[in-house]
Amino acid sequence: MLQITFIRENQEKVINALAKRNMDAKQVVDEVVQLDEKRRATQVELDNVLSESNKLSKDIGDLMKAGEKSKAAILKEKTVLLKGKSKVLAESALVLANELTEKLYTLPNLPADIVPVGKTPEDNLNVFEEGEIPVLHEGAQPHWELVKKYDIIDFELGVKITGAGFPVYKGKGARLQRALINYFLDKNTEAGYKEMQVPHLVNEASAYGTGQLPDKEGQMYHDATDDLYLIPTAEVPVTNIFRDVILSENELPVKYTGYTPCFRREAGSYGAHVRGLNRLHQFDKVEIVRVEHPDNSYAALDEMVEHVKSILQELKLPYRILRLCGGDMGFTSALTYDFEVYSTAQERWLEISSVSNFETFQANRLKLRFKDKDGKNQLAHTLNGSSLALPRVLAGILENYQTPEGIVIPEVLRSYCGFDIID
Repeated sequence: MLQITFIRENQEKVINALAKRNMDAKQVVDEVVQLDEKRRATQVELDNVLSESNKLSKDIGDLMKAGEKSKAAILKEKTVLLKGKSKVLAESALVLANELTEKLYTLPNLPADIVPVGKTPEDNLNVFEEGEIPVLHEGAQPHWELVKKYDIIDFELGVKITGAGFPVYKGKGARLQRALINYFLDKNTEAGYKEMQVPHLVNEASAYGTGQLPDKEGQMYHDATDDLYLIPTAEVPVTNIFRDVILSENELPVKYTGYTPCFRREAGSYGAHVRGLNRLHQFDKVEIVRVEHPDNSYAALDEMVEHVKSILQELKLPYRILRLCGGDMGFTSALTYDFEVYSTAQERWLEISSVSNFETFQANRLKLRFKDKDGKNQLAHTLNGSSLALPRVLAGILENYQTPEGIVIPEVLRSYCGFDIID
């Protein structure tokens, strides 16, 4: 959530920055500023009434001590009127504060200066590419055919048990999935990230804290009975560890990693591009989350990008990195880099990671602060990244490592899998 003081003092800057997201924010910004002015004016009036009431209470006490009960009675009548007025003002201030918060929730984060202008994924900037695209043998197949051939993932069985988008991993497919999770976690912990096991359901406050609500409400699975949400990413529970927390400056940076299943409704996703593992309602992902000093967050973002690069280099998968344009960036992000693996059998790029800096956007919602050297509370910066999302990494391995004899396991994963080939 954007800070109201920043919006109030930089209205044109906010409007111009959000234009990079192809959003005409003038009306919303104007409404935010007007609500804030009303709220502050009401709060000032309330403070004055309370101050006057407190003064009268003191005067009444003095009069009672002096034995001037008649004068004290007149002042008591005034305090009754002031209490009534203060109650009305307090209720009005609360209503205005809630309206202001709801209006602020509709404004996305401001893009960083280096975010490219653009409306669609075609406008994203390719900033890095590495790895040779393998030349496959004649008769090479996409992963949804390979998993049938080797009986390692069963999409139809998942439909029977739950529905489309909930695959069942079998035999060597399940072991390869587990190997990838363990490998990713080991790489992250070796890089200084502390492993966390977190709940897979969160409350409404947590979903608001990281920005999934209200923006992505239609994409989340919701249990109405207990008012809990299945997580779309480990980012939500891991980052919410720090909701309403004040860290000391010497505790920064905080680096956490966690594995969770992820649940997304993916409403409106149809067509060949979502076939097989390309888009699921339930999938596994290993996440990295950082809480940083504002002065260091962009250096931390670069470090996270290099870390994900190192994993893909070890997996020897061809990949590229895109700096997302304003129109393709997530609601909460100030700057995002997407990693894509090339699927040789599908002849297309598949997104397998997003690494983002949210600056103070999430921290403002979370009330996540740190005490600086001067003893003042400052909002921290939060970052997160997929390290990595499994389905499309797995699809890339199955397709790019296929041979006429079977699917060769990347060398770095063989000790985790306990086998060298799926045949």
